Amino acid sequence: MKQNGHLIQSILPGSIAEELQLEKGDVLVKINGEELEDIFDYQFLTQTEELEILIRKENGEEWILEIEKEEDEDLGIQFENGLMDDYKSCHNKCIFCFIDQMPKGMRETLYFKDDDSRLSFLQGNYVTLTNMSESDIGRIIKYRLSPINISFHTTNPELRCQMLNNRFAGEALNKVTRFYEAGIHMNGQIVLCKGVNDGLELERSIRDLTAYLPYLESVSIVPVGISKYRDGLYKMEPFEKEDALQVLEMVHKWQERLFEEQGIHFIHASDEWYLLAGRELPDATRYDGYLQLENGVGMLRLLRDEFEEELSFRKESIRKNGKVDGKKIEISMATGRLAYETIKQMADQLMCLVPDIMIQVYPIRNNFFGENITVSGLLTGGDLAAQLKGKKLGSRLLLPANVLRSGEDIFLDDMTLEGLEKALQVKIDIVKSSGQEFIAAVLD
Repeated sequence: MKQNGHLIQSILPGSIAEELQLEKGDVLVKINGEELEDIFDYQFLTQTEELEILIRKENGEEWILEIEKEEDEDLGIQFENGLMDDYKSCHNKCIFCFIDQMPKGMRETLYFKDDDSRLSFLQGNYVTLTNMSESDIGRIIKYRLSPINISFHTTNPELRCQMLNNRFAGEALNKVTRFYEAGIHMNGQIVLCKGVNDGLELERSIRDLTAYLPYLESVSIVPVGISKYRDGLYKMEPFEKEDALQVLEMVHKWQERLFEEQGIHFIHASDEWYLLAGRELPDATRYDGYLQLENGVGMLRLLRDEFEEELSFRKESIRKNGKVDGKKIEISMATGRLAYETIKQMADQLMCLVPDIMIQVYPIRNNFFGENITVSGLLTGGDLAAQLKGKKLGSRLLLPANVLRSGEDIFLDDMTLEGLEKALQVKIDIVKSSGQEFIAAVLD
């Protein structure tokens, strides 16, 4: 028999798979007589009360197992590859691609450009649609996979071909119509490049994209990230305050119009635009439920509101105690320049409420990628070490969770958390991005 199937990495304790005596090293070959391409086939075919699976054991034996279970009950199988398939890489040469702006010598995984619609559904990644086959589209519609997150950048087909350096990038937008007609929910993003897809082109894109309401639920506008490693790449200019004001004027105009017509704001500007323009962040109701947090849309507003709510909840007990464990506390925080003012204001509020707490907040300049990069998620251990050395750090240094590689204690430049602690001679606590966690990290 052809050696197909998917290798099982582990079995969850107490699961159906454990009861059936499946084990690490077994191979799942078929479900209900059908071979599986990836995780979506697996999830779709196992969502029934009765099924039959074909397992190949390490010694070559093949078991046919009949299973009765609850419709949504999981079998408890974990595969060697989470997707049960190879990741699909991006074949575009986008003029704004941040991966092309990274220096040489970093770990290999950081240079992988994904353009996989399955990761769009599973992890919220954005896809350009240029790497999506007819089979992919059919499976998304068949399995009702949504939301799909789409990198639009522009709805001008010719301009999209130029921006993505892909002659098929313009016609790929036709796939959005397929999803719309099938009722597949979507979110979109536009990476705005000065003098390229802004101004009248941005106006056109917003207008065109409103035609996909209500299934296209939101579109974010984010400024292009410009690192210092752009030799030989398309010349990019950073946005200035006046540019940000114009972007916000256009966004707010469309938000007001669409809210009146559709009951949602739909088009959203990321937090950078408001900070660059010197404008107040909108209130929470403008974000339609924060559909674009991962693109930095409303992240600082949500952080502030969570902080205020938690502070209000704790105020009475804080006033009664007046101190934290009856002693003075000195700690420090470090963040990117983008969030610095917000974090500083929150720290000042806590210090006013609890005089026995002293919090030093340090903005970290991104020397590794260049000063145009201001988000904390792209800070490196080296920059933190160099700029915090010799500073008053107190008994603990608090860092936002996004400075570390997901699930690991390692920074982008491969410095470890332990290495940074040794370099600075201070205990470091990693804080999740929420107002509640912010207060808990200081007071608890």
